[in-house]
Amino acid sequence: MKQELVHVLAGNVFAISDAQGDVEVDPQAPVGLFAFDTRFLSHWVLTVDGERINALSRDDMTYFETRFFLVPGAASHYVDADLSIIRHRSIHECFHEKITVLNHSPEPAELTLRMEMGSDFADITEIGNLRRRDVRVDVDSARRRLTLRYERQRFVRETTVTSTAAVDVDEGGMTFRIRIPPHGRWETDLHVVLTVVGEGGQDMRASLHAHQRAVRTGMREDLAAWLDRAPQLVAERGGLEEMYRGSLADLAALRYRPLSTAERVPVAGLPWSMAFLGRDSIITCLETLAFTPELTPATLRMLALLQGGHLDDEREEEPGKIVSELRYGESSVFGERPSAVYYAAADITPLFVVLIDEYERWSGDAQLVRELRQPARMALDWIDEYGDMTGDGYVRYQRRNERVGAVNQSWKDSSDAIIDAQGRLPEFPRATCELQGYAYDAKRRGARLAREFWGEPEYADRLDREAAALKERFNRDFWLPHREYYALALDPYGEPVDALSSNIGHLLWSGIVADDRAEAVAEHLLGPQLFNGWGVRTYAAGQRPYNPVGSHLGAVWPSDNALIAAGLRHYRFDAHAARIANGIFDLAQTLGGAVPELIAGYERSLTKYPVQLPSAGRPQSWSSGALLMLLGTLLGLRPTGEDLLVRPALPAGFGRVDLLGVPGRWGRTDAYAGERSFQPVRPRTSPFRS
Repeated sequence: MKQELVHVLAGNVFAISDAQGDVEVDPQAPVGLFAFDTRFLSHWVLTVDGERINALSRDDMTYFETRFFLVPGAASHYVDADLSIIRHRSIHECFHEKITVLNHSPEPAELTLRMEMGSDFADITEIGNLRRRDVRVDVDSARRRLTLRYERQRFVRETTVTSTAAVDVDEGGMTFRIRIPPHGRWETDLHVVLTVVGEGGQDMRASLHAHQRAVRTGMREDLAAWLDRAPQLVAERGGLEEMYRGSLADLAALRYRPLSTAERVPVAGLPWSMAFLGRDSIITCLETLAFTPELTPATLRMLALLQGGHLDDEREEEPGKIVSELRYGESSVFGERPSAVYYAAADITPLFVVLIDEYERWSGDAQLVRELRQPARMALDWIDEYGDMTGDGYVRYQRRNERVGAVNQSWKDSSDAIIDAQGRLPEFPRATCELQGYAYDAKRRGARLAREFWGEPEYADRLDREAAALKERFNRDFWLPHREYYALALDPYGEPVDALSSNIGHLLWSGIVADDRAEAVAEHLLGPQLFNGWGVRTYAAGQRPYNPVGSHLGAVWPSDNALIAAGLRHYRFDAHAARIANGIFDLAQTLGGAVPELIAGYERSLTKYPVQLPSAGRPQSWSSGALLMLLGTLLGLRPTGEDLLVRPALPAGFGRVDLLGVPGRWGRTDAYAGERSFQPVRPRTSPFRS
């Protein structure tokens, strides 16, 4: 079995190593030191007298700091070892590693300690298919410094390593010849500074270093303040408070400043998606409005800044369309992949409008709603002008970039995700069901914004009419009466893709489901084909393409389930929502640590344990946010005017839950569920108003 990988991270900068702290190229995993989609260290190996070292233990102190406790030699040498080594690794202003060697012997110890160093400056998207790069190596022994530099035109990435102790520096690393007195110690600090220069010639070093300094400035204090600003949870259920604080800490770890802004926004998650992804960021913000609302204004402004302004087939850009991906790697910069600023998603644009409205309901921040009027209107226009590709009133997608564009441009974006029950792939353009729910919700919410904040009552009335017509049309064309659920999609000819999938839960969340059909949808979601005991599968068992280890053909995603549970409560299927929430909480508690992006869809009764998949990232912002949203769903948190409405519906045996200091337009208030009922508290000072 492959040994455990260990990570430290601070926003977009992260390091992944083996259990000893060493880094060696692995074609199957992004091992190394990364920032802004580039690997700055691909080789970082410590030896003592030419021997590799072995792990005794590890202390994961925070998400940005860990310590490795090690001894040289093979396992047989561990007993009464004369030497031990501590590697204290952190990401602050730079990647920092303090190496301490302890001599446990009554005699002096003389040894040669070496740190091998190297970088391939690989783009994270090419880890499994590396290209050769010409890396310039500069040795400066006088300054105890080794510099690795890669240039391609004006695209420059540079790694500079310095030592605080006397050292021999060569092109392959640093060698320390040391003498330690009896029962003494020796130490050195290794600092690794990362330099980024953009392809347009603009020097990003100041921006990156400012980012790193900000990360270093009181990181512990910053984390403590982040946790203090979030509501305090007091729960009888064992482990729930720890999971809650862990999710908050993971969300703190996944905040970063893109080079174009000073505000922090969520990255999607470790390891493959340490970038700004529009869908993940919006869903994370929707999940966390009752807990960490500060993520949302920066995210909305970033999305508005990057909103599409013209037609570009290569990047799939269209006027009004909201960005799906922002990356800084070499392949993106030089157009080998279109992901520098990429727009290949049909769901993000309506969700942008949904988030604006939901944020205002919680915060009362009318100023931001007015500031975003033009981007919101452009997004609403996109739904009809570019989203409706066949003129039938449905949002569809078909890639513009035939070379490397994403095939499926909904949240289930793997190439085989949209498929019927017999395994047939529909033609393009495809209209998946949840896209219609998002469009319906965006139009309804856009109407409220236009009427209450933009002073456009006629436009509001038009959006309301369009939403009502879409709901009627959708319930006519997508409903499968003999199966009593909604089709996964329509093909370009209006024929239904008849698969049973978790997408129908998103329809409940959007409100597009007819009231007399909601019960049938709820029963399918909690039926044996979709619900596996941990959560709702992406694709129902019993259909030909079903695969419990397929990301979108049977796996269980916590983020998917959070929206489904919220939708069930919207239609007052409280017991159904509670079962899903309980299952996801059990999943998270059983695995421990960060909530994974997804697990296999095997029956819980079969495996007794959540089966993790190698493709699943941890931590993931929308997975950590899912636990918070599920908690809010169980409590029934909902802003109503200037008050917070709480309508608890807890699973049997869940115990009492107190959520203290819920932020919103009311200031802060407390919510209780279980032994005593909630009494709303009138506003104190609002955190959203000056």
